[in-house]
Amino acid sequence: MTDLPVKPHRGHLLDARLHLLDRQLLDDEDDPAGIVDDLELSGIELDKDIPGGTEGPQVTSLLAGHVVAARIFGGQPPMSRLQAIPWNLVASVGVVVKLKPTDVVFDSGWMERWLRDRIIKHIPGGKHAAE
Repeated sequence: MTDLPVKPHRGHLLDARLHLLDRQLLDDEDDPAGIVDDLELSGIELDKDIPGGTEGPQVTSLLAGHVVAARIFGGQPPMSRLQAIPWNLVASVGVVVKLKPTDVVFDSGWMERWLRDRIIKHIPGGKHAAE
């Protein structure tokens, strides 16, 4: 196997599959804010090859929205349920992706509400807490 050529770049080089996708998002108070389900990229066109010598694409936003559970229970979540988190709100990338302080409200509980309202409530005893 040959090594990839080292090309000078600005910023921090990340492998999307290793460092971003499926990582937990934590807000500035270390509370869960979602999971990175997808990315929005700049510098590429859909279904077109990237010509050699061109700068690589850059992440513009992280998309969060419980995609895996939605696919298990019937397809894709509506695009309105995928929340775009601008890359400039990312404080650090490690085992988790930490976000900077912001006024943005993260709706990470919509899937739990959807499951409760459409599936769990139809199970006997699913409309109330155990006694």
